[in-house]
Formats: sequence, structure tokens, C-alpha cells
Amino acid sequence: MARRTAAQAEQTRVAILESARRHFAEDGFNASLASIVAAAGVTKGALFHHFPNKLALLQEVWNKLQNDMNEEARIEARKVIDPEDPYSQLLAGAKVYLKWAARPDYYKIVLFEGPAVLGMQGWYESDRDIGQRNVRRSVEFLVEKGRIQPARRVPYTVLIQSVLNGYGFALGKGQDGLTPDVAHEAFEVMLRNLR
Repeated sequence: MARRTAAQAEQTRVAILESARRHFAEDGFNASLASIVAAAGVTKGALFHHFPNKLALLQEVWNKLQNDMNEEARIEARKVIDPEDPYSQLLAGAKVYLKWAARPDYYKIVLFEGPAVLGMQGWYESDRDIGQRNVRRSVEFLVEKGRIQPARRVPYTVLIQSVLNGYGFALGKGQDGLTPDVAHEAFEVMLRNLR
């Protein structure tokens, strides 16, 4: 039997992740591994070659969604650098996050299944590593520009991240007629009034 090349192995891994994202978005952690591998066109053995268990597979899908959203937010933030408006980059990144939070796959996997399956502590730590790092940088920039008092940098970092996560849960559930644009407008008012 011929050995698979590294490129073929990576194609298999990507196919599994894409199938898992679709199935986790639809059925959550209850998605069956049999349906995931069938849709990916691979065997369970191939799945277990790349991922030791279902939890590791969900964690990888979760990480990919978070990292893809984060990359888009960073790209959009870089596009709007405005020396006259130190808030512009954080607002651009927040707009991307709010758009993603309204997506059914992002909500179901990152915000709904993430805390349930990873546990609140694991979910918070993973979310903090990605999201709060960017918020922290933005708050530091606002401190440098004299828009936020230095003593409030940590509390405001936590506050901003918490507000965005709260919006994410509400947007994902479609509560109270909230839309990404309405949430972003209110977020901007709040952000620009922090001192």
C-alpha cells in the first residue's frame, strides 16, 4: 500500500475540519463522527490519525473559527488607520466580530458549544488568549493617545471584551431585534465615552 504524502494528509485533515464545522454548526457536539467522516469522504481511522477524539476535533474547529475571525478583524483594522481617530481600528475589528457572531456556525460552535463542551474556564481562557489580546492592544493605544486613564486599562480591557461577548450571545440567538449594525453603533458610543 502506498504511503500518503504530506499534502494528501493535509487535504484529509482540511476535509475533516470542513465537514466537522458543518456538522457541529448543525448538531453541536452531538454530531456523529460517522456523519462527519462520511461527508469528508474519509474513514474514522483517518479522523483519529489527525484528532485523538471528538473533543480535540471540536477544539480545532473552534480555534479555526476564532483565528479566521481574528485575522479578518485585523485586516479590516489595518485598513482604517486614522491618525485623527484612535478609536477607528478597535471599532473596525469590533464590527467584524459582531458580523461573525451573528453567523449561525460561529454562534453555535464558538459561543454556544464552546462553553458547554470546553467548560467555562477552558472557553474563557481560549477566548481570552485570542480576543482579549487584541482588545488589550487597542486599549493600550487609547491610553497612549490620552483617551483612557492608565489606571483603567485593565478594567476597560475586561469590560470591552465582556461587552463584545455579550453582544455575541445576543446576536447569535437573534434576541431583541439586535443586529450587528445596531450593536456596533451602541458599542461605539460606549467606547468613545470611556475615560
